[in-house]
Amino acid sequence: MHLHATPDNIIVSEHQLFFHYKPHGLRDTVAYGLVRFALWVADTFFRERYGHRAVVLETVAAVPGMVGGMMQHFKALRHLRDDGGWIRTLLAEAENERMHLMVFIHIAQPTSLERLLIFVAQWVFGLSYFCIYLFSPHTAHRLAGYLEEAAVHSYSEYLAEVEANERKNIPAPALAIRYWSLAPAARLREVIIATRNDEMHHRDVNHKLADTLN
Repeated sequence: MHLHATPDNIIVSEHQLFFHYKPHGLRDTVAYGLVRFALWVADTFFRERYGHRAVVLETVAAVPGMVGGMMQHFKALRHLRDDGGWIRTLLAEAENERMHLMVFIHIAQPTSLERLLIFVAQWVFGLSYFCIYLFSPHTAHRLAGYLEEAAVHSYSEYLAEVEANERKNIPAPALAIRYWSLAPAARLREVIIATRNDEMHHRDVNHKLADTLN
């Protein structure tokens, strides 16, 4: 079994790293199918331009947490009860994904076409995810979990190319060093690992929330 060391000296097993939740039932199957289609679009457009891919996809990845947090906020108000910590968790996820975007902007500046894609994708995905969450929170969280699974794979491929010297292991942006408390001499490799660790956490949280809503 291969083990991966993170900047926090946490050992992550191969199974944990590439965990996949097998779809159960129609809702999970729909969520997984939507994510597979989105991945096909991303692979077709970006191929192996991982830095630019990260910039665009992080703008989309920040949507589920914000929408979910808002919907749980309204639900708690309607039912006159505590939210059980869901709102804070989901809004923290949205903020974390936004910080990923801010970091990768320093690594790969989006082109004019990519900026247009960001604008369109945010509106299309934002409205679509809102509708999904409105009618089936379970499906929405499962979809977010599958998106995070894909993110873990994407960052793992990015990391492999950096470690194989196929991409420059540039110095980490100052923002990344401050945000993750990385070593002053940290480089892109450590940024990718830290980002991937976050995505793994979001993956597990969203799958757990989906299970709670069964």
